[in-house]
Amino acid sequence: MGSSRASVWLSWLLWPVLYGAGLFGAGLALSSARPLLWFNVTYLSLVAVIAVLERWMPFEPQWLADDGETGANLAHTVFTKGLVQIAAAAAATLGMATATVVQPVTAPAQVWWPTAWPLFAQVVLGLVVAELGLYAAHRIAHERPSFWRFHALHHSVRRLWVVNTGRFHIVDTCFKALLGQVPLYLLGAPLQVFLWISAVTAVTGLLTHCNIVLRTGPLDWIFSTPALHRWHHSKILDEGNRNYGENLVLWDQLFGTYYNPARRPPADIGIHGRIAKGFLAQLVQPFRRDGVREIMDPDTR
Repeated sequence: MGSSRASVWLSWLLWPVLYGAGLFGAGLALSSARPLLWFNVTYLSLVAVIAVLERWMPFEPQWLADDGETGANLAHTVFTKGLVQIAAAAAATLGMATATVVQPVTAPAQVWWPTAWPLFAQVVLGLVVAELGLYAAHRIAHERPSFWRFHALHHSVRRLWVVNTGRFHIVDTCFKALLGQVPLYLLGAPLQVFLWISAVTAVTGLLTHCNIVLRTGPLDWIFSTPALHRWHHSKILDEGNRNYGENLVLWDQLFGTYYNPARRPPADIGIHGRIAKGFLAQLVQPFRRDGVREIMDPDTR
C-alpha cells in the first residue's frame, strides 16, 4: 500500500519536477559563456533521465518493445532538429542556432515589442505569439494532404518514447519554424526571447512524447502534456486531429480543438498509410509520386 501510494505521488510530482529542472538547466546554460553547448548538455541529460524513468514506470509497457526505428529516429533528431549542431551532438536546438546567428542581423527596429517588460513576461508573450504560428502550421499539416505527406513521418511511430521526439521531416520542421518565428522577428522580439522559446519547446517536446506514468491534472488546461499528446497520436481522426499546441493549449481551447476525455488513450497508434524504412528513404518518400501514395490513405486524410 505504501509503495503504491508513493508511486501515485511520484506520478503527480514528476512532470513539474522534470519540466522545472529542464528549464532551470536551460537558464544556467543561457547565462553561460557557451549557451548552445551547455543547453545541449542539459537536454541530453534530461533525455537520459527520462529514458531511465520510461523503463522504471512506463505508461504503456508494450511501447518498450523495439520497433526497429531507433536509428532513423536518432538520425531525424540530429540531422533535422539539430542540423548545424551535428558535431556537438546537439538535439532539437535548430531554433536556438537560427536565433543566435540570424536574429541580430535581420530583426527590425524593436518598435512593437515591449522590451521594457521583465524577461519572464516577454517570454510568456513570445510563447503565446509563437504558439499561434505553430498551431496553424500543425493544423495545416493535418488538414492539407500536401503538408500531411511530410508530417505523417512523425505520426507513423507505433510507440511514444523519448527518442522519437525529434522524428520530423525537414520540410515539416522548416514550415513550423517559419510560421512560429517570423511573427516574432517582425515584432522585433529580442534574442533572449527566441532562445527561451526554443528551450521551452525542446523540454516540452521531450515530456509530451515520453512513455512515463505522469499525472498532470489541471496542468492539462494550460500546457501541452503527455496526457493530451497521446490523444494527438491516435489513429482515429476525431481524436488525432486535436491538441495541436506545441507548448501551450491556449489556441486549441479558443479554436475548439482541445481534447481530453476521461478515459485512457489508445495504445495502438500510428497512421493508416505506410512510411518507408530508413532515414534517407523517409526523407525522399514525400517527393516521390508512388511514395505519396504509400503515405496517403484516401479514406482517412
